[in-house]
Amino acid sequence: MTTENRFSLVRYYAAGARTGFQRDLQYRMATFMVLVGFLIEPVVYLSVWSAVARAQGGMVGGFDEGQLAAYYVVWTLVRVYNTAFDPKAWEWRIRQGRINTFLSQPVHMFHRDFSFFMGSKIAWTILWIPIAVVLTLVFRPSIEWHVVNVAAFAIAIWGGYAVRFLVLYVMGMINFWTTRGAAMFGIVSALELIFSGRLVPLQLLPDWAESISTWLPFRWTFQFPIEVLIGRLDTTQIAAGIGYQAAWAAGLGLLFTVVWRRAIRRYEAVGN
Repeated sequence: MTTENRFSLVRYYAAGARTGFQRDLQYRMATFMVLVGFLIEPVVYLSVWSAVARAQGGMVGGFDEGQLAAYYVVWTLVRVYNTAFDPKAWEWRIRQGRINTFLSQPVHMFHRDFSFFMGSKIAWTILWIPIAVVLTLVFRPSIEWHVVNVAAFAIAIWGGYAVRFLVLYVMGMINFWTTRGAAMFGIVSALELIFSGRLVPLQLLPDWAESISTWLPFRWTFQFPIEVLIGRLDTTQIAAGIGYQAAWAAGLGLLFTVVWRRAIRRYEAVGN
């Protein structure tokens, strides 16, 4: 890629991110209500595990009540950044011939979707702040703020977004071969729920489950950024985690490139 092309792609990303930001900020009430909906899941988890911690003398899996609160408050922000293009939406794109428009454009549709969702994260983060304030006042999370952790979190949360976006994008390619990929998507979603740290911190799972999670992409999209910010990882572990994210992003990017070339040869659609 030439320097001019790189510069053009950067400008394209800036424009795509701006579009995503403006769209979600324009419909801020709808976006805010979705964020409020996100609260139900972590509040339920936090209530259950806080009760378990109190029943066990204030600690469970190495977490006290304040640390559990910190985990699930940061959980809400990481959940926002984990939002990506739904693989089931590929079926609609293919069946309706919507991909035709994207194929006629000079920039790959991946960049369009990735940059759009990047911009939407900024709008969602702005709307998340008052929710975070309320959660902090109610649950009193224990977070020790360190410059290194905050800086690493800024890298890790975007790295987690990139990995999860690629996971879902690669899964979406299944729709080029079948219109009944929902069952497979459900299986992957179930695995993600267990091995990402979204359901419970992985330390609360059996040792074998925590070991398996190290070799799957899900941990690096969800629990890793949370642990970085709440201070449960040292510098070496943070560097290793960011390395895992980079490796998964590169591997999934390569896999998508290979699968896309095969998938697009099969593409047939009339559209409206």
